[in-house]
Amino acid sequence: MKKKQTKTNGPAIDSTELILAMEELEKQNGIKKEEMLETIETALVTAYKRNYDCEEENVKITMDSVTGEIHVYMQKEVVQEVENDKTQISIEEAKKIDNKIQLGDVLDNELVPKNFGRIAAGTAKQVIIQKIREASREFLYNEFNEKKGEIVSGIIQKADGGVVIVDLGRLEGVMIAKEQIPTEKYHVNDKIRACIVAVEKGQKGSTQVMISRSHNDFVRKLFELEIPEIYEGLIEIKSVSRDAGNRCKVAVYSPNENIDPVGSCVGQKGIRIQNIINELNGEKIDVIEWNEDPSIYISSALLPASVMAVDIKEEEHFAQVIVPDDQLSLAIGKAGQNARLAARLTNWKIDIKSETQFRQMLEKMQNEDKEENASNDIIEAEKLIKEAEENLTSNEIEENETQLEKGTDKSEEIIESEEEKPKKRGRKKKEETSEE
Repeated sequence: MKKKQTKTNGPAIDSTELILAMEELEKQNGIKKEEMLETIETALVTAYKRNYDCEEENVKITMDSVTGEIHVYMQKEVVQEVENDKTQISIEEAKKIDNKIQLGDVLDNELVPKNFGRIAAGTAKQVIIQKIREASREFLYNEFNEKKGEIVSGIIQKADGGVVIVDLGRLEGVMIAKEQIPTEKYHVNDKIRACIVAVEKGQKGSTQVMISRSHNDFVRKLFELEIPEIYEGLIEIKSVSRDAGNRCKVAVYSPNENIDPVGSCVGQKGIRIQNIINELNGEKIDVIEWNEDPSIYISSALLPASVMAVDIKEEEHFAQVIVPDDQLSLAIGKAGQNARLAARLTNWKIDIKSETQFRQMLEKMQNEDKEENASNDIIEAEKLIKEAEENLTSNEIEENETQLEKGTDKSEEIIESEEEKPKKRGRKKKEETSEE
């Protein structure tokens, strides 16, 4: 490993006040002193190269973290024969500076460039300002990123063109059209509350906060603020489904049997839930009790309609719901709103039918079954007839073949008998002649 030898030619540049300033910045803005020192050293090397004639590889600037002294070194390699006097030094010249120097070593020759103190101060100032900006942006980003899902309040600065800009104090929040409640009108200087749904970094490193009043988390956080039992964890919000500006369903649950989760959320005479409704400008809220049994849970989710029966199909995650005839429109809701919100709340596919519709469906299924059975019987009968015909045909063929065989045998017998007749006649004639 090459040795580094240092030769000091003059006093260092004093920056004690700069160190004190960096320590203060570390306390106030959380900018680490070591990181700032490293950045300043790199910036000072760049400033030195820009203002003084030197090679890029042979400049080294250090800054003492305690005293703030700045040291500038010109680094040169010790060689036998010099080819570039800016980066190399002969062994003879190096021995004059340090007689212990060897070939291949790097000599750090300290310099005190004229006016470099002023350049260093200006460069350090620019670096510190830039660092403060970056640290401030990073600090804001981290601060608001940790608040994602939380409620913030601010003053509307701009409310036109479908985008609402809200002053949140240290920066602005942006609420685009889809994050707004459709039934609300926003005006400049109005104070509003919204929840943080996203925190992003802009092209220039600035922090951009996206806020919403239509998000489900906004309702969830309002419940936490208004209902102490939810904030303390005694009651849990299992699910929220919402048609912003019109209706909202919230499923709550408490592991403590002595706590009524729905009653606690509604409050005495509905005062607790009314505060949330007022914040949402009259949006209706249905608070239901979550249940592990999907049949009971789905029945509750369809409130205010009453349910007669729920048929669950676990594999398909499908529920067939039967309601009284006079409750069908209430269960489905205006434009299907109640059924849609119940499906989102429970995460089940729900098909709602009235009692009459269900009975008609059963009769239709029974008739179809009868028709199907009759059709099957006809098919079976046709199959049996076909098999019988095939069997009959095969039997006839066998009989014909048997008869044919019998006929052949008879023919042969007749032929044989006809052949034997002349022989018998001949024998008779011979017998008659012999008698004579």
